[in-house]
This record gives sequence, C-alpha cells and structure tokens, in this order.
Amino acid sequence: MANLLNEAEIKNTWAPIISEATGINESSKLAWMSTYCHNHKLYEDANIMSLSNNPGPMNLTGMGAVSFPAGAPANGAAGAAQGSGDKAPTLLPLAMQVAAQTIGLDLVPVVPMAGPMGLLSYLDFTYEGGTVALGATAPTYIKSALAKAGNDELVGTSRIDGKNIIKIVDQPAAGETIADTYADAALVAALEDHIAGFSGADANGKPMSREVGERTADKVMGLSLFSKSVAAETFQVAAAVTREQVQDLKQFGVDAVAQVESVLTNELTQSINNHILTKMRAIAEGGISEVALDYTQGGNTYGDVNRRILTHVLAAANLIANRGRRGAGNFAVVDAKLASALQGVAGFVPNPMANTFNQVAGAIYPVGSVAGINVYTDPNLSFDGDAAGKHEILVGRKGDGNGAGLVFMPYLMAESVQMIAEGTMAPKVAVKSRYALVEAGFHPETAYQKFKVSGLKL
Repeated sequence: MANLLNEAEIKNTWAPIISEATGINESSKLAWMSTYCHNHKLYEDANIMSLSNNPGPMNLTGMGAVSFPAGAPANGAAGAAQGSGDKAPTLLPLAMQVAAQTIGLDLVPVVPMAGPMGLLSYLDFTYEGGTVALGATAPTYIKSALAKAGNDELVGTSRIDGKNIIKIVDQPAAGETIADTYADAALVAALEDHIAGFSGADANGKPMSREVGERTADKVMGLSLFSKSVAAETFQVAAAVTREQVQDLKQFGVDAVAQVESVLTNELTQSINNHILTKMRAIAEGGISEVALDYTQGGNTYGDVNRRILTHVLAAANLIANRGRRGAGNFAVVDAKLASALQGVAGFVPNPMANTFNQVAGAIYPVGSVAGINVYTDPNLSFDGDAAGKHEILVGRKGDGNGAGLVFMPYLMAESVQMIAEGTMAPKVAVKSRYALVEAGFHPETAYQKFKVSGLKL
C-alpha cells in the first residue's frame, strides 16, 4: 500500500501528535515515525468488516467462538480453516509508545514498510560498472578471490576482504559472461575499495600532464541503485489477569489490563533492542585490539587509566570512517560497569536524552556523550563482564539508510488483541510486533567495530 501523500504533508500531520503523545522532538525520528503512523492508519482503515449474505441477504451473522486461521496446506490446495471475524486492533498509541521507548531504534536508520513484504533500496558507487552476468555490459573492473586470467591485469587488492581487484582486458566472448572466468566475480565498490591511479596517470596515483590529460578519455564511475527484498518477522507475547485481580486492584486505582499491556510493551521493547544489538555484534569487525588496563604504574589514578577506554572508543569510531568511508562512528554501547568508569573520567559529560516518557526498566538507555559519540548502556550485559572478566564495547555508525549497515523496517510496531477467555471469563491480552532488520550495502560490517577491555577497576 503506497503512501498517498508526500513526506512533508505526512510529517506536518503526524509530528505534533507524536510529540504530544511521546515527548519526542528529534527531527529524524519524527520523520520516520510520521511515515509509520501514516501507513498504520491506512492499514487500520482498510480493515472494515462487511455484511454477510449467509443465511440471508444483508443479515449480520453471529461471530461464534474466537478462533485463529489455520495455515494453508503445503501443496497450496484449498481447505485451510478460516478464523473468526475478530479484528486485531493495531492500537496506534501503543505502537507509538513501543517505537518511542525502543532506544535501539536510535542506533539504526528506520525505513517503515507499507506492508508485510517490500524492497529496501540503497545507493552505492562502482568503478566502471555493468553486470557480471551479461557479457554485453561486462564491467571493466571486478573483484575476485581468483588469480587474474589471460591478459587481464591485477590492479590491487581489496582493503576490506583482501580479494584481487582485476581489470578485465579479455572481454567475454559471445554467449559467455565474466562469471565463466571468475566464478565469484563482484563489482568493485568505490567507497570501500579504492583503485590506485584510476583517475590519474598510473598505479602510483600520479596526476597526468596537460597533454596526456587532453588525449586521455575519462574513466567512468557509476552510481548504482541496489534493492533487497525483505519480509517482516514477528515477536509476540501474551498475558492474562484474573477477574479477581481486575476487581481488587481497582481499590488502589490500578488498571490491571493497562498494567499488563505495559509489561507486554516492555517485553517487545527489550526483544527488539536485543535483536538489533545481537545482530550488530555478530557482524561487527574487530579491528581494535583489546585494551588491557594497568593500575599499578606509579603516578596513575583510576581516572588516568580509564581514560584509555575513551581513546579506544574514538579509535574505533575513526576506524569505521576509514573502513566504510561514509563517516565516523557516532554511538557506543557498553555494560553498566564500563558506563560507571566512563562517568568517572574527567571530560565525560553525562547528557541523558531529554524526553517526557518514562524509561522502561531493562531497556538500553543513554548515558552521555563524548567527542560526538553517544554512549548507551545495555543492562542485559553482565556487570562483571564475561567469564574472563572482559568487557565488550560496541561502536557503530548510524547512517541514513542509503549506505552500509543495518536498517530497521517496521511494518506493525505493536498489534494488540484483547479477548475474554471463555473458561475463566478473565481478560487476556496478546501483543505482536512485525518488522525486518536488514543488512544493506556491499559491506555492512564496516559500520561497526567491537573490542574488549580487561582488568577494569572502579
């Protein structure tokens, strides 16, 4: 379902509502949440129950027992059981609260999906592009783990994965492709990999003289738009309360069903945060060596030693800029003990995120910033580190969704179903979140670095 309004109109409509409901005022977050709310509203408006013609024309039938639909048979034949007519309300206010409280969404660009499946498009640049599958449009430069063949030229090696960068001299014959010669052929990304001398006179990168420049044809770099198909995945959880709880908690001014919804929202928030951070840690590079802190040297204070942690965080951020060439890292995620050490270092300025909604217990939370890097604490990490007493720091760069890295694509941030259990007549609430977490770009791993700290003391 495509957006029927332009992005400016969508933001003008929804931004004031979101700000009032959640306290969010940050421009980029308001932009994607406005798009999500617009998609969400279209989804809700499309779910309208119709009149039934059975048993008679224009008669409303009873709903019967609550039942969920059964999946279609594996062979695609008819016969799947239909569910009852209950509409699963998506509860936009609940969805906004989940989006607002999920601090992990501050670490990744967010591109809302209008449906349960879609395409993620992102930009990259290649050297004299083309395709590796069609001989007629074969690229001039490719990257391969194989050695050069025939008259082709080896012009360098990839600074990311060490593969050979090869200039194709022997173009494929009719009916053949580059892949017939180089089975793992891939285009050479211009930002991550660099071909020395591409715009100059030779492989040493020297510039051309005027006369050489006048008679030399320009080499071409291409802007390529890539797309990746994605499908929403699901987190879901349910909770129930007894009739006695609903009745008895009222005397204390407590809404039992609202409390249950709050717990379920917290569970979704933590699950999404953990999914994002686990994925980041899984693909992060380890270019920064372990930091072994030594407090025994004379004249040192704990603050002097712990300051080395900040230096290595900055080094990791700069290494991200060096590897990905799209900018330095702008966030770091640490455990609670590391956060305590950083707060004790002179020059580290605590700067909690300003907002009006309550921080959800157990979710990652902002601690402060230093040298343009926002620092977050992940309370799911052990205070004392791993089994060897080492503490891991994750440093990353949040981009705009067009470069390398992870992209969060929400479809339904929070869908809620409330029903009365037939056996006990007690309320039951089920909450579901559907989204995709996608790796974008040629080398998404270049957006993240991780390293460990050993010997930490407070």
